[in-house]
Amino acid sequence: MINSLTGLGDVEVATAAARAGADVVRAMYGQRHTRINKGAGDFATQADVRAEEAILDVIRAARPGDRVRGEEGGQRGAAGTGRQWLVDPLCGTLNYAAQSRLVAVNVALVGAAAAVADPFSDEVFFTDGEIARVRQGPSERPLAPTSDSGLVDVNLDPPFPSSPAFRAVELLAHPRFIERFRPRVLSTTLALAWVAAGRRAAYVSDGGDLSKSVHFAAGIALCRAAGCTVTGIDGAPLGPAGRGLLVTADEEVHALLMSMISSQTPDQTRRTLP
Repeated sequence: MINSLTGLGDVEVATAAARAGADVVRAMYGQRHTRINKGAGDFATQADVRAEEAILDVIRAARPGDRVRGEEGGQRGAAGTGRQWLVDPLCGTLNYAAQSRLVAVNVALVGAAAAVADPFSDEVFFTDGEIARVRQGPSERPLAPTSDSGLVDVNLDPPFPSSPAFRAVELLAHPRFIERFRPRVLSTTLALAWVAAGRRAAYVSDGGDLSKSVHFAAGIALCRAAGCTVTGIDGAPLGPAGRGLLVTADEEVHALLMSMISSQTPDQTRRTLP
């Protein structure tokens, strides 16, 4: 495959790279993995490392001059180039190590293309920055977000930098949330692809600026191209001063969730979408 990458567009490179990583993740599933400790309860496995190597092989073959920042290997490539790839080879490592198949492989070229691969469904969600589609085997279809499921995926993994101003667990206990939605916790950013695909109504995560995170960049790009509403948990645009992530299938769900989040801190002014 590596020799056939010359001449491919960025979205094809992103898709090929995500598939290469997914192939490794799938092949190594169920094995006993030595944990590579990262501290604070976080760890990687050899599947993370080898999947990232497979992704890097694709990007280097197709775009040898580009920079790549990987979850496991850090920054690679010349600092002078303006093209930056963000790679999370196995999002959901704790799930994977526990033999749960809720994981994703994320590959994004900042400001351009992105792909999210599900190693176990053989689906690859991808965007060129303008349209968003999903490919499974020979079939391909556009992503169409909808809130019909009523399912909201919430990231409950620490840290929680916005606490006590925002607590995800309090959002889940809000009477209007209970009336309208049902919570889900995938513990992987595959949930963002599912919002874009109409399988989730929303995704909520605490944090700082997640727009250029190796974990979130590909999913955010998918959701934007699919037409989802994407802001921080304060309703402000994502960016250097950002606070977490709120992605919804439509503006009505966004406004409803923002009203619940804002009600946690009535004494604090929060920005909302214009």
